[in-house]
Amino acid sequence: MLKPSEFTINNEHLTVIIQGTGAEISSIKDSNSQEYIWQADPKIWGSHAPVLFPIIGALKNGSFSYKGKQYSVPKHGLIRYNENLKVLKHSTSELKLHYTFNDETLKDYPFKFEFIIGFSLKNKSLEVQHQVLNHGDDQMLFSLGGHPAFKCPLTDQDNYQDYVLKFKHKETCKRHMIDENGLQNGESIPFFNDEDTIELKHSLFRDDALIFKNLKSRLVSLEHKTKGKVLSVAFKDFNYLGIWAKTNGNFVCIEPWLGITDHIDTSGDFTKKEGVLTLGPGENFNASFTIEIH
Repeated sequence: MLKPSEFTINNEHLTVIIQGTGAEISSIKDSNSQEYIWQADPKIWGSHAPVLFPIIGALKNGSFSYKGKQYSVPKHGLIRYNENLKVLKHSTSELKLHYTFNDETLKDYPFKFEFIIGFSLKNKSLEVQHQVLNHGDDQMLFSLGGHPAFKCPLTDQDNYQDYVLKFKHKETCKRHMIDENGLQNGESIPFFNDEDTIELKHSLFRDDALIFKNLKSRLVSLEHKTKGKVLSVAFKDFNYLGIWAKTNGNFVCIEPWLGITDHIDTSGDFTKKEGVLTLGPGENFNASFTIEIH
């Protein structure tokens, strides 16, 4: 039974449900009714796939400064939990939602933005498209990203440790650490050494998310060790990646980011925030990632 603020798109392969609140993907089912999205158990983690804009993660002390003024944006930004997104388009296999600046948003985030998120199905793939428009007279600063949580294990017969994440290329890079407030603490530790696989286990997330900044890969697959590929996330437009789960949660988030959580040593000056994007007056920016079911 659909809620009033839920939208369905489908084709012969997949049926997808997107929440009007926050534009969250809350279900991806194949033609056999296999669910691929975490079902947001509130006792563990009550979200499915938050949309991150205009910040990713947390701000130091919950605020940033811009042109001498202080502003406060909640963790992960203005779209998550937002009940005021409007429908631009809804057809059988496509949905577009948007949210535009107003007097209230300008108190928290001083830019005249329009944010459009689109979902379109093609065969066994769901493309998630983001468009940001600057309606102001000044340069606009922002970040954006995705936070989809995938069900893992897929069935009651499997265990979490039966699964791996497989990267398209062999990687040699570090994991960047965050503190108890979700801020980068300046530490990084070796993680990949000419490797392409992460063996999933709940203890992997004891110290919060795995954050990668210098990956060659722009495609990650969730795979069962003996049954093969489950799904892939392709994110050519995104240069950071987070991998996260709760230590007691049967899911794994594959999070493409353009931007990153604040550093503990940040001055709070938004113009100097790591990973922040700039967009000139009247310009628009596009980035998309794709979830493919195998």
